[in-house]
Amino acid sequence: MKKLSIVVFAAMMALPVFAQKDVVATVNGRNITKKQFEDYHLQNLKFVGQRKITKEVSLQDLINRELGIQKAKKTGLDKDPEVINKQEDILFHAQTSKDLENEFKKIVVSDEEVKKYYEDSKEYRSAHILYRLRAEPTPDEVKAAFAQSTALYAQLQKSPEDFAKMANKFSQTSAAPVGGDLGFQPPTRLAPEYYEAIKGQKVGYITKPVRSQMGYHIIKVLGVKSYDQIDKNLYKKIIYDKKRDALIENYFKNLAKGAAIKTNL
Repeated sequence: MKKLSIVVFAAMMALPVFAQKDVVATVNGRNITKKQFEDYHLQNLKFVGQRKITKEVSLQDLINRELGIQKAKKTGLDKDPEVINKQEDILFHAQTSKDLENEFKKIVVSDEEVKKYYEDSKEYRSAHILYRLRAEPTPDEVKAAFAQSTALYAQLQKSPEDFAKMANKFSQTSAAPVGGDLGFQPPTRLAPEYYEAIKGQKVGYITKPVRSQMGYHIIKVLGVKSYDQIDKNLYKKIIYDKKRDALIENYFKNLAKGAAIKTNL
């Protein structure tokens, strides 16, 4: 019995020595493990910046991080509603990614799918004149913006060649100095209402005032790309994103089936 006790005691004494080898730093009693350090240092080396990355630099980063976390907990910042909300956002994205990661890897986009998509969603070069509205405008503000854009549209119907000049003078966007020209943009980079207004139209076409969440647009079609001119990789990414979004939507529909949900909007 005495011999067994000596063996157990010796094993217990050896544990802290072994554990100590796996600890690269201790900050107010909290350990930074060798694995944490090695993983972080490897990631640090992948980013090129103004700092020269050494092991000492990476370790100091981790020590600073731990000091910051400890102070945040000491001052109760971890219980701040805004911080909790951000933590929940991280959990939301992490859980979704964990559950769907393998499904995302199965997504394949063929050249034929790109061609079919582009037949219905061409890439236009356009210019616009925008009468901007606030996110929540008053009825009077909406009425005024609509009246201004309608009056200008009437002028453009008579003198369409003045579009760039009018954009430079009246448009409330950063593109005004270049006649409102936005260049070529795929459908996904334009407001849905904006794109629908020019979809299928010929070069030179000027739309009636179109309302989007930004305000009222008067849009002129300046060009359209053929299939051979587009960036195929960009459109493969667009289609990939659509397939991914469909998976996410279906994922949450299935989650909702087992949940008690009430809305009061």
